Amino acid sequence: MSFAFKLIFLISFTLSAAFCVDEKENPYIFTDIKKVPHKKAALVLGTAKYVSKGKQNYFYTYRIRAAVKLWKAKKIDAIVVSGDKSANYDEVTSMYKDLIKAGVPAKYITKDFAGYRTFDSIIRAKEIFDLDYYIIVSQKFHLNRALYIAHGKGQKAIGFAAYDIKGTEAAKKMQDRESLAQIKAFLDLHILMTKAKVLGKKIKVNYRN
Repeated sequence: MSFAFKLIFLISFTLSAAFCVDEKENPYIFTDIKKVPHKKAALVLGTAKYVSKGKQNYFYTYRIRAAVKLWKAKKIDAIVVSGDKSANYDEVTSMYKDLIKAGVPAKYITKDFAGYRTFDSIIRAKEIFDLDYYIIVSQKFHLNRALYIAHGKGQKAIGFAAYDIKGTEAAKKMQDRESLAQIKAFLDLHILMTKAKVLGKKIKVNYRN
């Protein structure tokens, strides 16, 4: 197989995978809170609260605001916050505390410390927390991939898009990263048959009446 053929195949595969992830999920992404159907829970996907030099990460801030908006509009009855945790890095506890500060009762927030990446968060949503008909909260460019994974696993999730800052250097970096992550998601689902890094026992989610 010639180098040119391999290159053409790689480019074609990359474009096909990205198009599949992007376009397929658009009908399931909501931006208007009034149009969001009620679901039992929201899954908030983690990101760092701060970027370099302690600067606020607006992707994080707007995800928290979106989750609070869903809660106050009574579109959901529970929230699962899923992200990464290490000795000096804890996305989950930050989200948990900020949701409480914004008025969400602590007893209705469940923490998932093993959401090492989006794929793991989505798999664990169903396998560990029994979420199926639920709302994923993140920026739209990220929701396409998250929903693609969820639907690929037979989950009936929808997305609520947090505000997205376009045109900034941070946004450009996130978009570039997302392009590669979309290809990885395609491979995880259809080629590699990837499993979540950590599963374990079921965790009960508390819902308001």
